[in-house]
Amino acid sequence: MHSWPQDLYLPADALEVVIEAFEGPLDLLLYLIRKQKIDILDIPIAQITHQYVEYVELMQRLHLDLAAEYLVMAAMLAEIKSRMLIPRHEVDQDEEEDPRAVLVRRLQEYERFRDAATQLDERPRLERELYLVQARIEDAEPLQ
Repeated sequence: MHSWPQDLYLPADALEVVIEAFEGPLDLLLYLIRKQKIDILDIPIAQITHQYVEYVELMQRLHLDLAAEYLVMAAMLAEIKSRMLIPRHEVDQDEEEDPRAVLVRRLQEYERFRDAATQLDERPRLERELYLVQARIEDAEPLQ
């Protein structure tokens, strides 16, 4: 059994990434990058993309919504790594925001929506399994 950080939510069918520097759910990889426990430059995006494509093919048969969430995360990783690898001029560095800061903001926004969805799901579902049946009694004679 894994012991994940307390502030990390992992869906039951989360995308598992297997690369040299990391093995586990994509959500956890993004969490560790955000917490700066893993360097984004050490992540082989091509391997993650290949694993993602396989995952999407599986999700197309199962859950498209979850696959769409992981597409956004994989695209964010690819964008950030590409920005980190491209040499920048000194003028650009002052004007452009650090792509890792953009990732952190996007992850925070993703977490807010995911937490809201979890809270909504945990709310009591009043009359969730209650089905009303209506029947009319027409001109019935009283029992004696």
